[in-house]
Amino acid sequence: MSNKDTMARFYEAMSAGNTGIVDEVLVEDFIEHDEFPGLPQTREGVKQFFEMSIAAFPDLNFRVLHIIEEGDISIGHALFEGTHEGDFMGVPGTGRRVSVPIADIVRFDSDGKGVEHWGVTDTGMMMQQLGVVPEPA
Repeated sequence: MSNKDTMARFYEAMSAGNTGIVDEVLVEDFIEHDEFPGLPQTREGVKQFFEMSIAAFPDLNFRVLHIIEEGDISIGHALFEGTHEGDFMGVPGTGRRVSVPIADIVRFDSDGKGVEHWGVTDTGMMMQQLGVVPEPA
């Protein structure tokens, strides 16, 4: 299985609410380069983030647009989509749908497991879609 396939499998598992995929495809000493308030930058922190995301967006779906692979790096471009029904990063459920662009860069080891991750999420767009900040004029 290619690293690209592993990323696709990860998105599919998260869309199905299967956070167990984290332990399956990430090494134990995984390094998360994104900071999420209150969460460790570890494999366990990644699992906690997705548990929180699934609780807040029970119909969470990752619509994959592109996955590319070069050497030990794979990059995923997707949309984080779902209905905001529970608390997410301090914002109580709004009942609003979101569709937010994300990019994930993952370095894999020779066994095909994720070693580290860098990510970009359009949080400004998410806050606009949740009604926390106004749409630009």
